[in-house]
Amino acid sequence: MALRRGGTLRDYDRRSLFFSLSMAAIHITDIEAAINHWREKSPSPDGITLAPELRALAEVYALMVFHHEDEVDEVGFPAKAWAAWLDWYHSTPDTPCIAICSTSQGDDECKGCGRTFDEVQYWPAMTPVEKRVTWRRITMEDSAWRFNRYAERAREAEPTAAETEFDPDDEKHWAP
Repeated sequence: MALRRGGTLRDYDRRSLFFSLSMAAIHITDIEAAINHWREKSPSPDGITLAPELRALAEVYALMVFHHEDEVDEVGFPAKAWAAWLDWYHSTPDTPCIAICSTSQGDDECKGCGRTFDEVQYWPAMTPVEKRVTWRRITMEDSAWRFNRYAERAREAEPTAAETEFDPDDEKHWAP
């Protein structure tokens, strides 16, 4: 299963999606979000010069646009771009959970967050890219309560600035 070039996540069976996450890839919208994160975090002093993290992400983004790719594999991702992407990733909420888990009541898909039973169970073992694939799917489906009925719970769970500071010496920011 290849999640490339214009294919939507709705085109694939959700249950097989989780078990195919070894092919997880970073979507171009995540690269854009990481670029915007770094533009805010390290603005250009002169309107021309880019921070090293921005240059690394911009290079990946430019190649994706040039080759008309929607996603890029995490394997072989440039180390500086990977560290910059991970910094953005760590500034996002880790889990879509809003503490209303219907999978514990027997549902195949949680009404609260939109994840499948397997995604809920294996979430702690999933890589950041695998988690982003799941986040993208549930966001595009927009049917979980976290996006409508209980949106205020989701906003309360967002990390604060103190929780998302970047430390280049921290091992969690190292490339895989």
